[in-house]
Amino acid sequence: MIKIFSILKEKMKENQLIKQLNNALSWELRAIHLYSHYSAYVQGIHRLQLSGHFTTEATESIGHANIVRSAIVKLGGVATTERNIHPIVHTLDFLEMLKHAYETEKLAATIYGEILNALDHYDDRELYDSIETIYFAELRSVEEVRMLLN
Repeated sequence: MIKIFSILKEKMKENQLIKQLNNALSWELRAIHLYSHYSAYVQGIHRLQLSGHFTTEATESIGHANIVRSAIVKLGGVATTERNIHPIVHTLDFLEMLKHAYETEKLAATIYGEILNALDHYDDRELYDSIETIYFAELRSVEEVRMLLN
């Protein structure tokens, strides 16, 4: 009986982890759209720097999404195909674009930090290392965008 409860408890933790990973995946899918959109619409002298920056961020989000999706599959879950419903604000103002990018990066760092906390209870070093790599990339992006805003 105790073994059954132990198995159920582990399955519940695994389902919660899959839910967290799907949340991260939905935000990565949103980030792909956000950065692709801003890359296309940034104008003026700032286009020279920011179009490439936004394209690089979109590409990074594709890579992150692939890693997270693979983790969900590895855990036996079903990966979401929908982006997070948080609106993507259309603007031609490069500062507004950067502010929205900053908010997105801060949230992503928070989400991955929470996933890392959940992974402390798993014996899967490869998965932990993959998510930790994404987490550090998000922290670097937060700092980069913060510096662009100052």
